[in-house]
Amino acid sequence: MQTSQGYQPLRVEAATSFPMTDAYPPAAPAISLIIPTFNEAAAIGPLLAYLWAEIGATTEILLADGGSTDLTLQLAAQAGVRVLVCPRKGRAAQLNHGAAHASGSILYFLHADSYPPLGFENDIRRAVATGAGSGCYRLAFDHGHWFLQFSAWMTRWPLTWFRFGDQSLFVQRKLFVQLGGYREDLLVMEDQELVERLQRVAPFRLLPRAVVTSARKYLANGVLRLQAIFTLIVLLYRLGVPQAWLLRVYRALVRQGNL
Repeated sequence: MQTSQGYQPLRVEAATSFPMTDAYPPAAPAISLIIPTFNEAAAIGPLLAYLWAEIGATTEILLADGGSTDLTLQLAAQAGVRVLVCPRKGRAAQLNHGAAHASGSILYFLHADSYPPLGFENDIRRAVATGAGSGCYRLAFDHGHWFLQFSAWMTRWPLTWFRFGDQSLFVQRKLFVQLGGYREDLLVMEDQELVERLQRVAPFRLLPRAVVTSARKYLANGVLRLQAIFTLIVLLYRLGVPQAWLLRVYRALVRQGNL
């Protein structure tokens, strides 16, 4: 397992007997956990500490950074994760860059302010072992506002309109490569677009537990106000409004946005 001091060698013990080869359990598929960041110094340290306490030896963590000017990179390096400075800023481009440098057969994309449930590795491996090509968790917020709780409750339904990047996303690497990854020309709605393509080619599994994500952006913008903005952007996207216009709307209306 990777630590802040590097990689620790596996401990090998002498065998007292020689069972048949098929008596060994199959090796757990490796997971590459990829986190896109841009100026996430306030969030990245606690998240990485949580993840290190959870993951096993066959899971790696890669941080795909879009040019942070705060202490994000230093904190990630101190935490012992693999830091990638991406050639392009933008969530889709950063996630693709992280995937290109990942070694696992399962890719797991996670936002820097979102916490997967305890035992998430087993959830993901079990889903893949039972036929899922990709999938995600339901959503929960770290704030009790009634509308945030309602929005989180809606993510239990298997509808693409209720799939958001905050829910995290796991996908078999071969499927991700087959589909060409995220569309880097999309600066908003890149998560829903990829999920739609994934659902067309392989089973998509909505896991019954929840990722807990920060409500910080909602609190900075006003819960109902920000939800109205997001709804507007989704509707404009579905109507075919160009990405440049969607980005303009996002930047004009959303405070503390990282796009």
